[in-house]
Amino acid sequence: MATTDRATPRDRLLDAAAELSYRDGVSIGVEALCRAAGVSKRSMYQLFDSKDEMLAASLERRLPGYEARLTPGPGEAATPRERILYVFERLTSASAEPGYHGCPYLAALVELKDPAHAASRVARDAKERLKEAFRAQAELGGARDPGLLARQLMLVFDGASARGGAGVETLDDGLATATATTLLDAAGVG
Repeated sequence: MATTDRATPRDRLLDAAAELSYRDGVSIGVEALCRAAGVSKRSMYQLFDSKDEMLAASLERRLPGYEARLTPGPGEAATPRERILYVFERLTSASAEPGYHGCPYLAALVELKDPAHAASRVARDAKERLKEAFRAQAELGGARDPGLLARQLMLVFDGASARGGAGVETLDDGLATATATTLLDAAGVG
């Protein structure tokens, strides 16, 4: 796990929660989390009311980095179409990295099943933010029905992420980007 001696116990717990829940699932035990973070259970419960709160805080903490990886920088994608396709190109790149297990927010939603769980709320918000980003770009690009296109793009993104993360599909052939391109063409996004 990538922590430093200078990291606070809270930071070490959040890092451990991010790493272990992504790799092993959100059902990872408190003892394993505390052991990986080098923090006692007592200290963990002084910092967080529950493991659920810690998982939610961990997902919330990594959201800016997750969104930054899916957002093109200046000059990388000029048109709405290019900005949408950039997301799928980044998904393709991420899926080729060692230890790729799919979208951490989708995984949390699927595993937790409880929409009232603190981590489910964070994960649902993350997925809604991506859908809204797709919708906004679709609208700018002249899509006939930006809301429908955003939903379709989410299905492709989440489906590709889940299949790639489960190891039942490789994304290195550009299938996700090609599928998104077909949807953009059908929606009239030039």
